[in-house]
Amino acid sequence: MPYSFNLFRNYGLRVGFQGIFGMLVNKRHILLSIICIERRFYGLNFFLVALSVYLDDRLGEVFALFVLTLAAAESALALALVTTYFRVYGNILLINQ
Repeated sequence: MPYSFNLFRNYGLRVGFQGIFGMLVNKRHILLSIICIERRFYGLNFFLVALSVYLDDRLGEVFALFVLTLAAAESALALALVTTYFRVYGNILLINQ
């Protein structure tokens, strides 16, 4: 059974929206927020690659590589910020209760 574009499109959008939903629900823990941002990037990449395969165009795959580079830079910056935040405050919670 050949897979349709709608299946891959829905999967990419689902992963992206799970990242957005995770950002909205989780406002306390900074590492989970960063992971949710990464999920948004991965959902976008999956959608772009599926779209480029469907349209038989390599531009979406090239753009997905640029998004992966942006995600890697964002992860490195976030890790540096979390490390600094932990050294200053002693924990990584955004909201202390």
